[in-house]
Amino acid sequence: MLRGICFFLSFLVLRGLLHSELTGVLDDCFCDVESIDVFNNFKIYPRIKRLTEKDYFRYYRVNLKRPCPFWPDDAQCAIKDCHVEPCPESKIPVGIKSGNYNKYTQAANTMPDMTDCEQAKELGAINSTLSNQTKKAFADWARHDDAQDHFCELDDETSPDAEYVDLLLNPERFTGYKGPSAWRVWNSIYEENCFKPRSVYRPLNPLAPSRGDDDGEGFYNWLEGLCLEKRVFYRLISGLHSSINLHLCAEYLLDEGWGRSVWGPNVQEFRQRFDTAETKGEGTRRLKNLYFLYLIELRALYKVAPYFERAFVNLYTGNVQEDSATKELLLQIFNEIRAFPMHFDEKSMFAGHKTEAKILKEEFRLHFKNISRIMDCVGCSKCRLWGKMQTQGLGTALKILFSEKEIQNLPEHSPSKGFQLTRPEIVALINGFARLSTSIHQLHNFRLLLKENR
Repeated sequence: MLRGICFFLSFLVLRGLLHSELTGVLDDCFCDVESIDVFNNFKIYPRIKRLTEKDYFRYYRVNLKRPCPFWPDDAQCAIKDCHVEPCPESKIPVGIKSGNYNKYTQAANTMPDMTDCEQAKELGAINSTLSNQTKKAFADWARHDDAQDHFCELDDETSPDAEYVDLLLNPERFTGYKGPSAWRVWNSIYEENCFKPRSVYRPLNPLAPSRGDDDGEGFYNWLEGLCLEKRVFYRLISGLHSSINLHLCAEYLLDEGWGRSVWGPNVQEFRQRFDTAETKGEGTRRLKNLYFLYLIELRALYKVAPYFERAFVNLYTGNVQEDSATKELLLQIFNEIRAFPMHFDEKSMFAGHKTEAKILKEEFRLHFKNISRIMDCVGCSKCRLWGKMQTQGLGTALKILFSEKEIQNLPEHSPSKGFQLTRPEIVALINGFARLSTSIHQLHNFRLLLKENR
């Protein structure tokens, strides 16, 4: 108890030590930075961290071999820490390997214990023993998936190039991947996919060199001339970029030798990317966009809670006790999210004339889907893994926010009809939000380090 009080007091004292401007109400919403810090660091972060350590959320199936669709894939990272180690099939929980349909069957949760050989025999026979009702459910899901407004380029789980990855064994960290290849990816995202008026000639990419007399204010003034939806789009991308950069600063390769790598926070790297003085004020804005993105994904979790609260939605791995504990922890997080009083109000988005709103929403969706394709151009496999996962997480959050009516009208006893989320979408949604939660927690840790270095 005393330790928690001391942490809280130090947290309040340190708010002004690094970012005197990182405070108060965020643009385009009615929530303040301080409330998010306390809510996240004390209520959400400890729980979401435990949730991502559960088997259902630690294994992510992804295709890291898809070629870049926009330019020659000529910049593969040769550094050993760029490598992603796929998970052997034998390590994947049986319920995850056996397919999405298991998450809706009570019978699957009472599957008797079997040996590996028995399990292989049973799983191999599934396609030939499907009931007519189950076949109809598959057909319903397929039709619904085809009709969904996907915001991301979807990886086919049945692709021979898709592999399961243990996210806990392949953590997001700075691998040394940088230079022209990394710059080209972010430059393409900002310059070709973010909206901006024709009159704006300054690069949107914060990595691009700026004029010596540019104080950063002119860069952000143009945002005021855009509609809410287009401002939101830019701030989502900027927030995602800031979150990723925070992870790289917090898990930096500090030393490498004799087969042993040392990872930890790099304060100087953090200063270069976010310090108010060193970034001419842009660092504070980047961090505010991180908080804005956090609110957007938090709102999506709030909206999708009824979907997960249905009795037949089970986070199925085949371990009955673990699956029950996983869902209980997820529902606890939803209860905390419901109690948060300052959610982002998305009702003002796409609220204009019906035809114009529909066109703008589709443009918004296609821009973001294109960004998900750019992630296949990342030369570092580990960076590509986490970039694809976090992009899919944000895309899933957007899908949820634009499917409010479908979620509200979920049929009570028909799991195969209405709004659906695939397992990769669920895993990406939770892990993507967990990355944002971790970023805000890491920000507090950097404040402590900067205080020590004063």
